[in-house]
Amino acid sequence: MPDKTARLPNRGKVFAPKTVLPHHCRSTDLWCVMTDFLIAPSILAADFARLGDEVDNVLEAGADIVHFDVMDNHYVPNLTIGPMVCKALRDHGVTAPIDVHLMVQPVDDLIRMFADAGATYITFHPEASNHIDRSLQLVRDLGCKAGLVLNPGTSLETTRWVMDKMDMLLLMSVNPGFGGQKFIPATLDKLREARQRIDDSGYDIRLEVDGGVGISNIGEIAAAGADTLFEKSPIMEPYASAPSSRPTQFTIGLSITP
Repeated sequence: MPDKTARLPNRGKVFAPKTVLPHHCRSTDLWCVMTDFLIAPSILAADFARLGDEVDNVLEAGADIVHFDVMDNHYVPNLTIGPMVCKALRDHGVTAPIDVHLMVQPVDDLIRMFADAGATYITFHPEASNHIDRSLQLVRDLGCKAGLVLNPGTSLETTRWVMDKMDMLLLMSVNPGFGGQKFIPATLDKLREARQRIDDSGYDIRLEVDGGVGISNIGEIAAAGADTLFEKSPIMEPYASAPSSRPTQFTIGLSITP
């Protein structure tokens, strides 16, 4: 496996302090200057017959986090993968963080299963939990980082009284369950509000965006407050078999160029 630690400093200070910022970043927006941006491609775009090799290659190409989309054909109308796939990647030798996004109901049993399988982050939708605070605490008690996922129509107010138990907030910029959807523009305003809430809270919470992220909007999304950027097909598919060339999408994500 490639040494991920050696590359992370290049992702931290995206611009030197005196560098001219992109047009969508204000001169006072130090967040754009100093943020440690992370790229989190989904394994759903991979060839599952050679999943271990494809994950190795996309990590070598520049990804930071392996994103798992777990759907149960109940909470969302699709069926994907379970904890055995997560364990298989750990057994294969993948040491990068694994970000498990649970689109399932109920959540607590699968939280335990994915924690046992080697997940790093476990996030879930508040609508799918019988007790949000308790489910977040369960994730942490099992040694993982906890987070909530908000659908486009779910208010940020849901997070107000549980931010002390959160390590990640994932905003859906499409409706969950289907690929190929376009980014919902209203997510940018929601991102800005979420960034303000996180900064005001003083807690170390990553802010991730899921859905419709690509070359045309990744800079704008980052400038609005996201520090963890998810995408599926544009990142995983073209580069999983070609680790020698760093993908353009990653470069744009790191430098936040328009």
